[in-house]
Amino acid sequence: MENGKKAIVMSGIRSTGFLHLGNYFGAIRNYVRMQEEYTCYFMVADIHSLTTHPDTKELKPNVHRVLAENIACGLDPEKVALYCQSHVYETAELYMLLNMLAYKGELEKTTTFKDKVRQHPENVNAGLLTYPVLQAADILLHRASLVPVGKDQEQHLEMSRNFANRFNHRYGNVFPEPYAFNFGEELIKVPSLDGTGKMSKSENQYATIFLSDSDELIRKKIMKAKTDAGPSAPNMPKPDYIENIFLLMKLVSAPDTILKFEEDYNKAAIRYGDLKKQLAEDMVAFVTPIREKAESIRTDEAYLRRIMEMGAEKARISAAATMEKVREAIGLKYY
Repeated sequence: MENGKKAIVMSGIRSTGFLHLGNYFGAIRNYVRMQEEYTCYFMVADIHSLTTHPDTKELKPNVHRVLAENIACGLDPEKVALYCQSHVYETAELYMLLNMLAYKGELEKTTTFKDKVRQHPENVNAGLLTYPVLQAADILLHRASLVPVGKDQEQHLEMSRNFANRFNHRYGNVFPEPYAFNFGEELIKVPSLDGTGKMSKSENQYATIFLSDSDELIRKKIMKAKTDAGPSAPNMPKPDYIENIFLLMKLVSAPDTILKFEEDYNKAAIRYGDLKKQLAEDMVAFVTPIREKAESIRTDEAYLRRIMEMGAEKARISAAATMEKVREAIGLKYY
């Protein structure tokens, strides 16, 4: 708590792609818990996506899908500010002002910039270079001190702290330092079904369970998960890919179901076909209500418009108050 008020949480949500099980257990489930205890700003990062020059005809359906899936997972637009980045015009003003405090050398050194230059040498635009400045503007606009981020974003968050400190040092104390925050829990990494790494939008699509997958597709994906001939003796250690199946089961199955298969494994009597069938049915039972709710929201454009307007209004009130302080601190007030 800060000065008797709730601490402010801010997080960006990518505006492209389909949400998957890793997104749910790694991030959204924590957002749903945060909304009960903090003042939360959750932003769909549609302007960020323009740095890679996407087909903008896809923006509207993508944004609608992302909003619908997040709400279906339990984010309550009444409790949080759930808004689109492009609807809060103060973002652009703060981004411009923070660019005066950002240096070419430090921006060129960021890991994500170097990665993007390698991947797309023909598209090294200024937006790509100053991506961390826009990200800092998103966070600092609400004077947020808590930012749920994965490991890959910690460098950008450190830069946001640097920009906040530079501003405060040069113009006066306006911004708190933002810190990584994950609700006091270890982040859950949801394993992929092919036994390599974690679930991801960009890797093997067949190894990832999406929240929009049909029941049949979920069953098909899980039945293809990597297994072997089974343990040859009691109490053998599980290979990684078998451990992964049990980890997935721990996310969606009942404790007594997990216990039964653990015991079967330890007795060297496990039937992997039965294990995967059980996991498939439990996964279907978990995903189906989310998918159906998301689909009904996604097709209700009037409701989505109302949600976006309500979220933007909340975000703009916070942003306007910050920008008033920013202009005053810099000296951009002449009357």
